[in-house]
Amino acid sequence: MIEVVAELSRGPVFLAGEALECVVTVTNPLPPTATSASSEALAWASAQIHCQFHASESRVALPPPDSSQPDVQPESQTVFLPHRGERGQCILSTPPKILFCDLRLDPGESKSYSYSEVLPIEGPPSFRGQSVKYVYKLTIGCQRVNSPITLLRVPLRVLVLTGLQDVRFPQEEAVAPSSPFLEEDECGKKDSWLAELAGERLMAATSCRSLHLYNISDGRGKVGTFGIFKSVYRLGEDVVGTLNLGEGTVACLQFSVSLQTEERVQPEYQRRRGAGGAPSVSHATHARHQESCLHTTRTSFSLPIPLSSTPGFCTAVVSLKWRLHFEFVTSREPGLVLLPPMEQPEPVTWTGPEQVPVDTFSWDLPIKVLPTSPTLASYAAPGPSTSTITI
Repeated sequence: MIEVVAELSRGPVFLAGEALECVVTVTNPLPPTATSASSEALAWASAQIHCQFHASESRVALPPPDSSQPDVQPESQTVFLPHRGERGQCILSTPPKILFCDLRLDPGESKSYSYSEVLPIEGPPSFRGQSVKYVYKLTIGCQRVNSPITLLRVPLRVLVLTGLQDVRFPQEEAVAPSSPFLEEDECGKKDSWLAELAGERLMAATSCRSLHLYNISDGRGKVGTFGIFKSVYRLGEDVVGTLNLGEGTVACLQFSVSLQTEERVQPEYQRRRGAGGAPSVSHATHARHQESCLHTTRTSFSLPIPLSSTPGFCTAVVSLKWRLHFEFVTSREPGLVLLPPMEQPEPVTWTGPEQVPVDTFSWDLPIKVLPTSPTLASYAAPGPSTSTITI
């Protein structure tokens, strides 16, 4: 029996373009007092990162797979296929890297191996929607001699910041001799530089503040004015807005605002409704505020953007956008007053009307949500960074 443990040194959240580092420890769990005949051996171990794509058949009409290029020996249990047994199709993968060959461990002995790979920058972000799913995993395959391959999968979360694809790592002006011993240091410098650049771009995009005002009206007149200080946010930030109802000519009885994502299937992949297909657009609510606001002059709200949510993105199959969805309940009666009289010669009992004729309408305000620091996302929304399997 051999125990294999894979541990991500920095947590399970990464930015596309960063280097993933994983320590793979192989242990013979038998006590050292066991006989030497109890030593265990592995023929080889290899690691690879891949992204699985799965689409809902009722929402997405995908073209048939290309049968002219089948997988290499898909039924063979001795070929390393990281996506074996996974739902959907593998749309992105890194080259496999061999960790070791012909490993033999005595009782109580263990050895550790480091795996490092840059996450592809051209891939989609991790996403689990109603129409499609993009799931990243690090798969480690191990095999005994004359035995099937055993797969150990470590789930990953990948954030994508648009615009980093065209950025090149700055080169030093001085020409230095190449050395294989400096490769790891250069990789670390590039990873640190990329994280710093991403942080600067996120800060520049989300720190700009200027008041944006929107007049809210229905068919009978003005309801109020909505104010918001910015339209670009990062994961983990709060969307703060103010609503001024004192300037309105139509009485607003109640309003609600929801922070939502809109998942839309691209037109060429939409399934026809007449063929039993589900709607091509779906919405998910991440935060909501509701308030009764009759006789309220000014109010405000704050909606947090969950760190576990997915920033907006667009692929060939689906797009994800963020918005504020407002719903207003207004009175049909002009000059509606539902307060008791202030001056009465004698004490009287006052009750409000049992029914008030109302109208409802909605309004959507698009906003933009960008990623945040992978370290912050890992700390605030922790996931499993260690996986274990016994062979």
